[in-house]
Amino acid sequence: MEPTSSLNRGERKKGSSLVTGSEVQSQASGASCFITTDSEKSLVSRQASQVEQIELRTYVFLDSLQPQLAAYMGTVSRGFLPIPGDSCLWMEVSPGMAVHRVTDIALKASNVRLGQMIVERAFGSLALYHKDQSTVLHSGDVVLDAIGSEVKKRTKPSTSWTEVIRAITPDHAVLINRQNRSGSMIQSGMSMFILETEPAGYVLKAANEAEKASNITVVDVKAVGAFGRLTLAGKEGDVEEAAAAAIRAIDEISNY
Repeated sequence: MEPTSSLNRGERKKGSSLVTGSEVQSQASGASCFITTDSEKSLVSRQASQVEQIELRTYVFLDSLQPQLAAYMGTVSRGFLPIPGDSCLWMEVSPGMAVHRVTDIALKASNVRLGQMIVERAFGSLALYHKDQSTVLHSGDVVLDAIGSEVKKRTKPSTSWTEVIRAITPDHAVLINRQNRSGSMIQSGMSMFILETEPAGYVLKAANEAEKASNITVVDVKAVGAFGRLTLAGKEGDVEEAAAAAIRAIDEISNY
């Protein structure tokens, strides 16, 4: 009489490991492979569902980074540095941790460079750079397809505050310069344009178009957080022209 095996039906010993009935044996070579178990199928399905639940808050494509904005973004970047003329794609997603998945998809889709990746409590943002516009746009298209979204589904920007302050006082200029160390300094007597948007990333489009339109000084550009904030300075006429271009850029996105 054969001894009773302690293994369940469909199981056998292989070396020191336990092999279940889900193993498939190759008749030709004797090699073993494993098929996906029910639990693994459930995990893959759940991960795919999570990716499709990612909310696209901001999708901003900059065709050609202007010199001051490129330099400013370089001062706050912890990744690859942008150079003037690079194209840039800025995306913000929710929940915040989802930015890791979006970043992985974007970087594997093309040879874009990762300039920034910020993980906040509620939102996550990333900046992609490349000298070739089509390369950047391709990574963006792959991300949109992966999360089941479109550019038109992004959160529309709203302008929370906009103002031009003329002939700024010395005290005011000093405090602004002490608070904002990444951009250029504002001088007393200059006019100042300030803009606040929601979501935050849209201020990058406003800043880039403002610099294209007029001879201004980029003082501060904050594209992360609950609100985006832009501060520009210069001669009164130049600042007014830049302000009009910035507001027009936000309106164009809102009406897309």
